[in-house]
Amino acid sequence: MLTIYMLRDGRGAGSDTSLSLPSGTTLSSACPMRIQELSMKPRVIIHTAMSLDGRITNFPADLELYYSLAAQWNPDAILFGSGTVLAAVRDNPALEVPPEHEEMFVPPAGQPDPRPLLVIADSRGQVRCWDAIRKWPYMRDVLALCSRATPKEYLEYLNERHIGTIVTGGERIDMREALEALNRDYATKTVRVDSGGTLNSVLLHDGLVDEVSVLIHPIIAGGKSSPTLCDPDQAGITGLQVPLIHTSTEVLKEGMVWSRYTIRGTKPAPAR
Repeated sequence: MLTIYMLRDGRGAGSDTSLSLPSGTTLSSACPMRIQELSMKPRVIIHTAMSLDGRITNFPADLELYYSLAAQWNPDAILFGSGTVLAAVRDNPALEVPPEHEEMFVPPAGQPDPRPLLVIADSRGQVRCWDAIRKWPYMRDVLALCSRATPKEYLEYLNERHIGTIVTGGERIDMREALEALNRDYATKTVRVDSGGTLNSVLLHDGLVDEVSVLIHPIIAGGKSSPTLCDPDQAGITGLQVPLIHTSTEVLKEGMVWSRYTIRGTKPAPAR
């Protein structure tokens, strides 16, 4: 009989929680979900709108449907890559929300703020529009993920603007440590990833994703340079293959198809 003791923060031996397994049974095969509950890592869900040929840009995505589906997870944080944010800036330089819509997202005075935290992974210090992003009414606050290789000047830039920063990893952000810090320091239990192929590839490669959700539009977008759900080459990753388990598919309005998949050893995140 194998007994494993875990602290509530998931860092090792202690007496808060114990698990007993029959001899010859591995921990991962016996209770994959229990391991996750004890881990500091929040649930991570990649949710993407794409064309039938796998492109995530170069077609008119139904954003209203996309975000209505995304809201079902009620995430504590939305994780963006710097490239996704810069693309948003390029497409909408003002980064403004029409004033008549702002009150829809701001909680009443004296009430807890249910809006998610906006988190941007930006180890190279490319995002320079934080003051404007902070005004988005969809999020309660903003946070930067950086690495120890991030230019000192950029870290000072963030500090001067009182933007929370998590620094992990060497040349690149250690995404596992960053996610654990989000859980530990910002009470983040569920993260929805709204990003491009580079960050998606890193998260999948590092085994940090629990679920992949795709809203497939009935259109062929084409274009060799159009980004896709994963871009391992851009992320410096070779041989990325992630077996998935299909959990559900729904045909929605106008022929759009919503499919959900889990990574082996996990279960789909329930609506909260």
